[in-house]
Amino acid sequence: MHYFLVVLLATAGYFIGTFPSAIMVAKANGIDITAVGSGNPGASNVARALGMRKGAYVYGLDAVKGAVATGLGLAIFGNAAAFWCAAAAVIGHVYPITRRFAGGKGVATASGAMLVVHPFISLGLLFLWAVLSKTTKKASVSSLIITFLLPVCIAAAGAPGWEVGATVGIGVLVVIRHIPNLRRLRSGLEPSLPSKAT
Repeated sequence: MHYFLVVLLATAGYFIGTFPSAIMVAKANGIDITAVGSGNPGASNVARALGMRKGAYVYGLDAVKGAVATGLGLAIFGNAAAFWCAAAAVIGHVYPITRRFAGGKGVATASGAMLVVHPFISLGLLFLWAVLSKTTKKASVSSLIITFLLPVCIAAAGAPGWEVGATVGIGVLVVIRHIPNLRRLRSGLEPSLPSKAT
C-alpha cells in the first residue's frame, strides 16, 4: 500500500511538471515560444524573446512545479518519496505527455525541487547561476555548471549515497537535454541572454 501511494504521488508530480509555464506566459504576450529562438519552452528562451523579467517569471513558475511535487512527497512519506516526486516533476517538464513529450530542459523545475530538500545548497547554487549568467551571458553554461555541482555539494554535506545518486540521475537528464546547447556553444552559435531586465 505504501509503495502504491508513492507511485500515485510520483504520478501526480509528473503531471504537475507538465504545466506549460513558458508557453502560457509567451502566449499571453503574443508569441509562440516554440517557434522563436531555440524553440525551447523554458525560462531562458522566454528571457531572450521577451526580456529577463518574463524569463524570471517563467523560472519561478517552473520552480514552483518542482517544489510543490517534492513538498507533497516530503510531507506525506519523507525524503525518499520527495526525491521520487522531484524526479517525476522534472521528467514531466522535460517529457510532457500533454505536448507529445516535447518539453523544456528541467533546470528550473529541478532547482525548485532541490530547494525543498536541500534549501541552503540550492540557494547557493542559484546565486552562483545568477553570477555566471551575468558574466557569461549563457544560461546553458550556468545551468550545466550548477548541474555538475549539485551532487558534489550534496555529497560534501554528508547526504546519503542514494540522494547523491538521485541528483546524478536528474543531472544526467538535464545534460542530455542540453546536448543541442553544447553543440551551439562549440560552434559559437549559442544565443546570449539579454543585458537588461526588460
